[in-house]
Amino acid sequence: MQAEQDDHKVDTLELSNGGFHPLFASTDGDIVLGSKDRVHFRVHSFTLKTTSGWFRAMYSLPQRTSTVVDLPPETIYVDEDSTTLEGLLRMVCGLSIPRLDSYDIIEPILHAAEKYDMPGPMSIVRALVMTPPLLSDSLRLYAIACRYGWQDEAMMASRYTLTLNLHSPEHRGTLQKLGTDALLNLFQLHHTRREALRRRLDDPPFVNDGGDTSCSNCGSLVDYHTWRELKYVIIMEMDGRPLGDTVCTPGLLEWPAARACWSAKCINCDRVLYDKTLTMRVIRECIEQLPTTIDPLPPPYPPPILPRTAPE
Repeated sequence: MQAEQDDHKVDTLELSNGGFHPLFASTDGDIVLGSKDRVHFRVHSFTLKTTSGWFRAMYSLPQRTSTVVDLPPETIYVDEDSTTLEGLLRMVCGLSIPRLDSYDIIEPILHAAEKYDMPGPMSIVRALVMTPPLLSDSLRLYAIACRYGWQDEAMMASRYTLTLNLHSPEHRGTLQKLGTDALLNLFQLHHTRREALRRRLDDPPFVNDGGDTSCSNCGSLVDYHTWRELKYVIIMEMDGRPLGDTVCTPGLLEWPAARACWSAKCINCDRVLYDKTLTMRVIRECIEQLPTTIDPLPPPYPPPILPRTAPE
């Protein structure tokens, strides 16, 4: 789904003076919504009642009655600004939607849709967040998906966050918006990938650098310090970029620690200590086997407690 360009240019001077939005100025509307920046939107109450649980509940209450024939429509002032209200009403009224290519635009619309119990706009935004450019900001996508219980989107977004260093100060503001479970799940995914690879690098066919070891060719003692240093560099790279796509290429080809490792030889028989091709292949396979997404989200609300039936 692709958001369309605005078809109408709005006279900002007229709007700033409290005029009607040109898309919502028809005299057929029987209710007027006023934004916090004093822009008015005339709509049909039937549209609001059928698309919004909040307005449906409001209209279920006793309404004012009058015998005046030309009584002006009732004006209801809301907390949203005109941009947010316009986007919301375009969706529920079947008009072309504005460009939704920024989280600064869609987040207020989502908040308003949740507030007024409008599942239609939320479903539209949910489809759009999985398209560029919204998909490129994986951390904000993850925050929104977890906020509204969008499981598939949250799991996909968690995969895209593997290119990020969550400890960078630039991500602090977004991380603070996450709930406790969502935050811990994301940090656990990043941490698990790093620690799982760390443990795997100590298992065969990798050499054990924890104690005295001998050359497989001549049997003389060998200090595998170059492998130990390379493992440290690999783990630090996974800590900053848990996806691990930069470990094998260019990391194991260009890092000074990698070059030192591949050129290390036994001081007795002059045999190369490490098989570069095998080591790189196994490391790549290890990274490919690491978990890539968070676990499925729990239900956003506890299951309803059903009343017990009285025994007959």
